Amino acid sequence: RALPAAAAALLAAAAALALAALYSASLPADRRPGSAPAAQLDMGNGKSAFGAPVVMGTEALMAKKAHGTCSKPASEDLLWNVDVKTADRICCKNRHYAEHSGYFSTSAVTWLDDVSRSEPTEYFDAVHSKRVFVGPRGRSFEEFLAESRAHGWPSFRDDEVDWDNVRILPGGECVTVDGVHLGHNLPDKKGNRYCINLVCIAGKPPQ
Repeated sequence: RALPAAAAALLAAAAALALAALYSASLPADRRPGSAPAAQLDMGNGKSAFGAPVVMGTEALMAKKAHGTCSKPASEDLLWNVDVKTADRICCKNRHYAEHSGYFSTSAVTWLDDVSRSEPTEYFDAVHSKRVFVGPRGRSFEEFLAESRAHGWPSFRDDEVDWDNVRILPGGECVTVDGVHLGHNLPDKKGNRYCINLVCIAGKPPQ
């Protein structure tokens, strides 16, 4: 009787591994467990540089600082009830992972309840409260939201980026001039599309 039980356990383990593999394969490459850094994955469709209006940055921006790639942790007082620990981990101790797809529309997060539907919203990074995006611009909120829902993360376009504070690294990683990870540039047929973690842009405006 021990043999059938052992065989059943092996089959259950194999099934679990197969399900995990299927789930991992369904994720974008940069979200898969154990995936390579974004630059190795050619997140920007293999581009090492992007044309205007993109402002390129270098790896020096993401050099080790007092708190990962940041000089300090994420703020404890973020907007929209986002999770501070998740914000800190993704902004400062991460180069290629993200909040889960659809996080911005989960019941605990209030962004969809609070964000303006009629005026562009200013977004500030979760560490230094520097403005990083203003949107939507040149499109309706409904169009912006539809695109964001389709991709799973807030999705900005070139005209919505504050290039004083945002840089794109070779490979497509989107960061601030202070080394805060924001997301990635994942171009599509419309052009550059900045796929951004809501937790990383939930900073309050500077006082």
